[in-house]
Amino acid sequence: MMMTEHAGKSLLLSYGVPVPHGLLVRNAAQVRRWGDVYPAAIKAQVSSGGRGKAGGVLRVAHPQEAAAAAQRLLALEFAGERPSTLLIEPWIEHTRELYLALTIDGEAGGYSVLYAPAGGIEVEDNPPIRYGFGEPADFRAHVLRDRLGPVEQDAGVRERVVAMARRLLFIATSVDATTVEINPLAVLPDGKLLALDAKVVLDEAAAFRQAATAAERVKARRREPRMVQRALAGNLMMVALDGDIGLISGGAGMTMAGMDMLAAAGLKPACFLDCSSNPTPAGYQLAFDLLDGERRVKAILVSIFGGGTQVDRVAKTLEAIMAARRSRKPVVIRINGTGRERADAILRDAGLYNQPTLESALEAMIAAVPPR
Repeated sequence: MMMTEHAGKSLLLSYGVPVPHGLLVRNAAQVRRWGDVYPAAIKAQVSSGGRGKAGGVLRVAHPQEAAAAAQRLLALEFAGERPSTLLIEPWIEHTRELYLALTIDGEAGGYSVLYAPAGGIEVEDNPPIRYGFGEPADFRAHVLRDRLGPVEQDAGVRERVVAMARRLLFIATSVDATTVEINPLAVLPDGKLLALDAKVVLDEAAAFRQAATAAERVKARRREPRMVQRALAGNLMMVALDGDIGLISGGAGMTMAGMDMLAAAGLKPACFLDCSSNPTPAGYQLAFDLLDGERRVKAILVSIFGGGTQVDRVAKTLEAIMAARRSRKPVVIRINGTGRERADAILRDAGLYNQPTLESALEAMIAAVPPR
């Protein structure tokens, strides 16, 4: 579960990581409370990545421009989420932008530090170096310092990065965070470091021992699009995306495979919708209701592989749903696994067709909704 930037920065500040002074506002009128500190940055507060490239961070030169920017940002959506708050901060002059993160790393058997000497929205173009050390007690400052040497020529910056990495490790272990990322981490003219952004991902599985995580999870659920809130309430795993092809699937791996293949075919998934936690008639009915009720969804792909789940039972559920369904959005079905032959017969008798492969299902989807 990702915290908003403001919440993440508040956490960092409480552990001694310097951040800009900012003001959280809910509407354009509250921008006046910011005073005369301009130029300023005004940022949409959402719990999703890619905000910068999506136009969620604006530079403003005076109060009137800030109020107009606030109105624009509050009307936008980022991965299906509309911001309810904005963060205003002074526009900080700096000499460099760095990237620093502390994250859970399965390959390292614990934690890794990631660092790049050039941060910002283009950090993907220059992959960071990685120092995987595993257990928190195995963090070694001299090893990280040696890793930084070939990419970071400024000795002063190296020492400050090592010290801050240790602090991020302390934060992650204290609050059960899976990721604590600062991008960009600004180098100020005096050489000091300042976190201009913060991405903190909390481990929801640790909410039982982290009161703050439990409270943040409640807030995060409230920020989710209404469609996602309904899915979560019905025990379906759902993440809203920006595309127009609804995907109903079973299992995280199968759902991700479906999303990847949709993208490879030139189609854009509208959601990550995993029904494996509620593979019942009510669960599948809710999935269809959500996607049929979403205007931007033009068609629906049902892609389910049943190992323990008998797909002939899924076929009977789909037969009932399709018989009662009023929406005219095209539906392409591909279910496979235990009971496949019986599932084929059930769907065929209902006038439906079970695609033999996911590839053929995608071809049928392209015919129904040609890629743009």
